[in-house]
Amino acid sequence: MTRPAATSARAWIDGASKGNPGDAGFGVFLEIDCNHEEVVGYLGKATNNVAEYAALIAALTLAAERGVDKLVVYSDSQLLVRQVNGAYRVKAPHLRPIFLQALKLRQAISDFTIEHVGREDNKKADGLANQAIDQRAALPPWFEFEVPS
Repeated sequence: MTRPAATSARAWIDGASKGNPGDAGFGVFLEIDCNHEEVVGYLGKATNNVAEYAALIAALTLAAERGVDKLVVYSDSQLLVRQVNGAYRVKAPHLRPIFLQALKLRQAISDFTIEHVGREDNKKADGLANQAIDQRAALPPWFEFEVPS
């Protein structure tokens, strides 16, 4: 019996907060083969770091739903990338539960990588995150996330 070909994808993610904490949202640009999907969501009042984790959780959830088994995520949040890669500890108590949620979700992707990119290489996701805030975009129905208080 042959195994189906691996499905690989790339995702650019970003979170934004106007006020930090303030009105917050996230954006995800997911590319699978020649197709792409955009996901946005308004989180209400949250910090920028919470919004960054929301973007990662949305990307991981969407990729798993699409049957992706190889995912490369690009983020301009050095803190998020270093925490997920284990170089930094998660010291903020309010980030710990969503960090653990992201780690659990990443287990569904057999080959997962997250890389830091400069802001100039993340403009699409940045625009989506700001669009989420400006339009108060509804959260996707499949998105399970609780904004920490």
